[in-house]
Amino acid sequence: MKTRLMRWAVLLCGVLALTVGAVAPRNAAAQARRDVRALNARTPAPWVRDGVLYELNVRTFSPEGTFNAVTARLPELQKLGVTIVWLMPIHPLGQVKKKGTVGSPYAVRDYMDVNPAYGTKDDLKRLVREAHRVGLKVIIDIVANHTSWDNVLMKTPAYYRRDAAGQIVSPYDWTDVAALNYANPATRTYMHGMLQYWLKEFDLDGFRCDVAGEVPTDFWEEARTKLEQVKPDIVMLAESHEPELLTNAFDLDYGWPGYHALKDAILGVRSARAVREEWEAERRNYPNGALHMRISDNHDEKRAITFFGERAALAASALVFTMDGVPLLYNGMEVGDATESFAPALFETMPVWWAMKERRPEFPKFYEGIIPLRRAHSALRRGTTTWVKNTDEDRVITFVRSDATEDVLVAINLSNRGFAGTVEVAGAAYSEITPWVTAAGPAAVPALTLEPWGVRIFRKAK
Repeated sequence: MKTRLMRWAVLLCGVLALTVGAVAPRNAAAQARRDVRALNARTPAPWVRDGVLYELNVRTFSPEGTFNAVTARLPELQKLGVTIVWLMPIHPLGQVKKKGTVGSPYAVRDYMDVNPAYGTKDDLKRLVREAHRVGLKVIIDIVANHTSWDNVLMKTPAYYRRDAAGQIVSPYDWTDVAALNYANPATRTYMHGMLQYWLKEFDLDGFRCDVAGEVPTDFWEEARTKLEQVKPDIVMLAESHEPELLTNAFDLDYGWPGYHALKDAILGVRSARAVREEWEAERRNYPNGALHMRISDNHDEKRAITFFGERAALAASALVFTMDGVPLLYNGMEVGDATESFAPALFETMPVWWAMKERRPEFPKFYEGIIPLRRAHSALRRGTTTWVKNTDEDRVITFVRSDATEDVLVAINLSNRGFAGTVEVAGAAYSEITPWVTAAGPAAVPALTLEPWGVRIFRKAK
């Protein structure tokens, strides 16, 4: 009843604002951005900075495709080393102008409900309770920029952006969705109330916000203030790479340029130096202390294992788990799954093939090593990053993560040719800590060899 009353109240607000902000090709987020380079970024909670994010598509995570099937396997995720579970959109899917057989989870039909194919609201509450019991945080995907064409808000056209002819528009060429109008105060009221509802009623730990940079920054800043009144200790993740979002509204965003540099280096389109160059550009353009989510695979891109190849996919993931920022695992990566092949499973039902762990045992072995390594070394989670030179920087990247107790040297070969050279570090006290190297111990750094797509990690105590 509470949900129904809220829905009708905000719909009435929209009726009273029919003429507000009608014609706009894009949201107000397209306005000139603030220069925030001299400012400090928000300080995320320790559990965010130390976290390992796991992107979970309820539809594909299990053959059942339900909340209860996710709940049953939460202890496995906790054992793997995951700390934050991100549920891709849990709402009912739009059926008008839908894409594919089942439609996109990013075409939301009702923000105040759950997809009945996944289960009930009580099932979701049980999932969150069980996650908290085993020490996991849970966030859900919020699609604030647009809705499906059959969303309940369509009863009030003022919630939507329109063209010069008065027709509701899609953002870009995303024909299965309609763009929301944030020039209308009623739209903001509704969306703020909706976000508060999910925190209050489900005890969630925050939100991943789809195309956050297309929604006005001041909306997100207002939302953050309101949400912290409900639950102070939350995380807000922006699917964006926009510096001003991290000053007040969001704790972290996507490291998209770094992902594209990594992809290009693996494919031979750019030198491996591009990874460092994009990292340096982030440091120049972002507020001080900004935090980024690091990715090598996710639902928007071709699966890394198919796109890069098996060994290169692991090399890419090694970078994600040793760089500064918060690493992301997309469901199935941990077993070498490539069910989605070159097409992300957004519009079809393509369950993860968990049996791949028997065919690609190197994948579970890799993650069972790299995640505990990150957890065991504070320098990998919170340390500074210093890039160091090597004798073939077109193919190999080398950097040191440092804190008050240790230096951790990481060397990754982003090519299909072996490397034998040197790294410009003082190496007398380094020991090898690469998890899958059986002869770990004192090392001969700065001399270094790497297999094609090889990874080696070393530590020096202070």
